[in-house]
Amino acid sequence: MADEEIDDVDRAILYALQEDARNMSSGDIAERTGTSDSTVRKRIQRLESEGIVKGYSAQVDYQRSGYPLRMLLFCTAPIPERGERIPEILAIDGVVSVQELVTGEQNLLVTAVGESDSDITPVAQKLLDMGLTVADEVLVRSHETTPFSNLDPEVHESTDS
Repeated sequence: MADEEIDDVDRAILYALQEDARNMSSGDIAERTGTSDSTVRKRIQRLESEGIVKGYSAQVDYQRSGYPLRMLLFCTAPIPERGERIPEILAIDGVVSVQELVTGEQNLLVTAVGESDSDITPVAQKLLDMGLTVADEVLVRSHETTPFSNLDPEVHESTDS
């Protein structure tokens, strides 16, 4: 949990970073939040040091970059081991994310990308070799994301009224 409570300014900063961290300057965010540039920079540093902002990354369209297959693999690992296995799973070629699930029989969701089925099949085999059960495989056509609206100060203003 955070050392300090997250307030409306922090939420607005988080929302702005989710929208476009690459092109959003601290001055732009300060203007939106009605604070100073230095306040925004200090807040971002605090959010990073507390692990609330975990990093910055590009959203890659794998299909357009030559990797048209995106496969979700629902796996089961022994409950005490599931979190410990994540770094090992992420080290498998083709794996781009792992999510630890806390409900249901399947407790790990592995996302792999590749050019063809021959790129994805070895991922499933390596998961099996690790002692995981691959319960289901789902081929994904598209994947889109959006900033979490609860962090948007404009949404909060309209719902607080």
